[in-house]
Amino acid sequence: MKVGILRCDSVRSQFKGQYGDYPEMITSLFHPLARAFSYEVYDVVAGHYPASLDACDAYITTGSKASVYDDNAWIRVLQAFIIRLRKVKIKLIAICFGHQLVAQAFGGKISQSDKGWGVGVHAMRVATAVPWMEATPMDGVCHVLVSHQDQVDELPPGAKLIAGSDFCPYAMFQLDESILTIQGHPEFSKPYAEALMGFRRKRLGASVYTAGIDSLQQRTDEQLIAQWMISFLSR
Repeated sequence: MKVGILRCDSVRSQFKGQYGDYPEMITSLFHPLARAFSYEVYDVVAGHYPASLDACDAYITTGSKASVYDDNAWIRVLQAFIIRLRKVKIKLIAICFGHQLVAQAFGGKISQSDKGWGVGVHAMRVATAVPWMEATPMDGVCHVLVSHQDQVDELPPGAKLIAGSDFCPYAMFQLDESILTIQGHPEFSKPYAEALMGFRRKRLGASVYTAGIDSLQQRTDEQLIAQWMISFLSR
């Protein structure tokens, strides 16, 4: 399977050497479970797209520091591309910024959370067990790294809620059989999440920063979530 990675941002230069860029994080997440996958990266911020929709078997978006409601031309173009993917039923996995953009594209609502920043490890409760989930946690809760202020306030019509958290009730959803979205970052490592929180320490505030750092002691279930994503793409 050839997966097109739609890069919506880049890792800050001071972190890139140690942690890699977002596409590398995604390929590292998938590689142990899907060694036959190949990848093509498209810098959508710079307007780079495949020559045709079927140039790849599936697509995945990275996160971004941008907000989906920003008045930027590249965001409008990406939203139109996502709408086209759904029409032709090509699989898409949308992470963080992409999760929000999918919701916006199809009639959902997004805003800055009144709870402030979500950082560190958050617990998502599985709301709907679906066939591509070959396994689920015994307690119905999976843990994932997050880093966001914006989030989905209202799902688009027809969306199926897959998982949510106390902080983010609509943390994972599915549209039709072709689109899967997640607010969290299963591709992040704990050291990168810690470095990013350190960079934003003043913006986060002392209490949010401390809670986020402390949460890194919890388990994360990125390999389980990666398996869900791979199963979803492969069905």
